Amino acid sequence: MELKRVVVTGFGAFTPIGKNAADYWENLVKGESGAAPITLFDTTNFKTKFACEIKNFNPLDYLEKKESKKMDRNTQFGMIAAREAVAHSRIIEDNVDKNRVGVIWGSGIGGLETFEHEVLEWAKSEIPRFNPFFIPKMIADITPGHISIEYGFHGPNYTTVSACASSANALIDSKMLIQLGKADVIVCGGSEAAVTASGVGGFNAMMALSTRNDDPKTASRPFDKDRDGFVLGEGAGSIVLEEYEHAKKRGATIYAELKGGGMSADAYHMTAPHPEGLGAYLVMKNCLEDAEVTADEVDHINMHGTSTPLGDIAESNAISRLLGDHAFDIQINSTKSMTGHLLGAAGVIEAIAALGTIIHGIVPPTINHFTDDENIDKRLNFTFNTAVKKNVDIAMSNTFGFGGHNACVLFKKI
Repeated sequence: MELKRVVVTGFGAFTPIGKNAADYWENLVKGESGAAPITLFDTTNFKTKFACEIKNFNPLDYLEKKESKKMDRNTQFGMIAAREAVAHSRIIEDNVDKNRVGVIWGSGIGGLETFEHEVLEWAKSEIPRFNPFFIPKMIADITPGHISIEYGFHGPNYTTVSACASSANALIDSKMLIQLGKADVIVCGGSEAAVTASGVGGFNAMMALSTRNDDPKTASRPFDKDRDGFVLGEGAGSIVLEEYEHAKKRGATIYAELKGGGMSADAYHMTAPHPEGLGAYLVMKNCLEDAEVTADEVDHINMHGTSTPLGDIAESNAISRLLGDHAFDIQINSTKSMTGHLLGAAGVIEAIAALGTIIHGIVPPTINHFTDDENIDKRLNFTFNTAVKKNVDIAMSNTFGFGGHNACVLFKKI
């Protein structure tokens, strides 16, 4: 059976540094940081007092009051990003067969704000009186349900949950379903809204977050010697994937081909990466094999690069092992230095950033680099602090999650 080709015909982003895809890209290239003191709850007693929030967010600027009340913040973000992607793709205007359009979404946690609020309210009174929308607002799979209802999409519809790899897995699942002919179009992506007391408190308890409260904007510093953990972010991204011939037939703008998708497991530890970067190496190797692309054809890698002491070293070593000397000839980066870590939404917004390098011929920087880490090969070009103009034909994007889940996608200019 000959597999069908899969292309990108639309995308949307709702991030801490841009509330649409164009603004997101512009601020990535500028090197803007989205980190600032947390406004969503009182951080007085918390170790970390900052995050990359969606600033000045009012759901009623985007959603009807009645529908917004039925959605957790996580789903509200997802709806906004999906609407932009769908509009960008013009699949509604072109009257595609909605029975052949699916929605596959990723979220690592789901409706954490709703869960936290409802349980705390119950604990105050001990009377089991809950909002009737508690469960449908909280469950991680509800966002693709809302998207499909809005547009009448009857194709495959579900959520992938693999911690921080969730939305990258959504892209890979979507690609495979289209390749197999199970759908013509899939609106895929991910969203996350974990900047809550329990979210920040939980990650603090794991000692995963940066505590650089005196200088939030430089706290996310991937590959820097003085990095001290990741910065929590929130938001959503969406990509419309489409079968190549279907897209051509309707005259769609094609931005790139999703050529490869790789998956692997560290099989090592719940939260720490394999010390030799074994899972990271395997996932990139699997992605290249799926794409039928050789290592020396890769022009750019958007790294997972969370700004954690162990993770950055393991991934850097994996890239050196995979690409050999070619690793020193390409631009690599971590856009988490600007957006923070969007957990389940990280994969898709970073995939959009990788797409941007192909579309615009620019590689955004890894900001906040001050001191080299002697444990990381200095010959690797992390695009520190300043964007670089570069023709990119093939771009990869890595996303790794707690539990040892690894996902990698590869886009090719078309």
